[in-house]
Amino acid sequence: MRFGPVPLALAHGAVLAHSRALPDGRLRKGCTLGPSEIARLRAAGVAEVVVAQPDPDDMPEDDAALALARALVPADAGLSLRAVGTGRVNIVADGPGLVALDAPAVHAVNAVDPAITLATLPPLMRVERGTMVATVKIIPYAVAGKAVQQASQAATDALRLRRPVIARAALILTRAGGADPGEKGARVTQDRLARLGVAMDRARLVDHKTDALADALRATDAPLVLILTGSATSDMHDTAPEALRRAGGQVAHFGMPVDPGNLLFLGDLNGRPVIGLPGCAKSPALNGADWVMERIICGLTVTAADIMAMGVGGLLAEIPSRPRPRRQGEGGAQ
Repeated sequence: MRFGPVPLALAHGAVLAHSRALPDGRLRKGCTLGPSEIARLRAAGVAEVVVAQPDPDDMPEDDAALALARALVPADAGLSLRAVGTGRVNIVADGPGLVALDAPAVHAVNAVDPAITLATLPPLMRVERGTMVATVKIIPYAVAGKAVQQASQAATDALRLRRPVIARAALILTRAGGADPGEKGARVTQDRLARLGVAMDRARLVDHKTDALADALRATDAPLVLILTGSATSDMHDTAPEALRRAGGQVAHFGMPVDPGNLLFLGDLNGRPVIGLPGCAKSPALNGADWVMERIICGLTVTAADIMAMGVGGLLAEIPSRPRPRRQGEGGAQ
């Protein structure tokens, strides 16, 4: 594409680069200069205009953006395209879920030509219906067709929505020494689940004892089981993990490099995932348990290695009501 000033007589079919105020109105940038536009400019005494002149093998910005967006999103991706003009197509979620993307493919698209850009949300970010997941933007008024083709090949099926596959969960709470996560913990957990369309069974409250918790675990048939204890789990053999073992389950991992969220444990009971929630889950603020729970709900397998890889980006905003804040009694350099 050629860009720059040209005599008005040579501007037929070019794209106006800058808006022009005329006595009879305004010509907006991006319009194609046809006979009527040229006549209006001539009548206003304009002799030269700054234009973009696409080459024969160039694609107009809107066509290029739509072609790339269509390549990115497979038919069953749970995403919709919203062409908004000026070389932009937004990609939005059709419902709740997690953003699944091929990061190397996104990098490859952006490396083809500076005129072609693709911006996305972070991988596995939770979204709701209507959330913008990505935006394709063609920067100039036209771009080489070969570049669009190359970017589209790199982008093939690189973006989709991981939708919930679990529709129901159970929550078991324990009371210990006056600490009772009770009503608030149940309400906050129910709200968390509802964001992904998951219904929660009526919460069950039991004493913070291994046998009582084991009995409650055996009594539920929910496909996802959550435990929120009145006393924080502080060891792999503490009350809640031990209760899971006694109920016939197993503990796969304890602890995670995400703060808040360190005291999470993950296990299994007869093929159903069990998440021991950290105490910070009593707050609606984002914590490490959200990342584990959301992935499991959306059908992703979460392993110990996955949890241990969450440390980069795992320093989250601190919960104001936290009993032991990070900076309590801290001195020295800040």
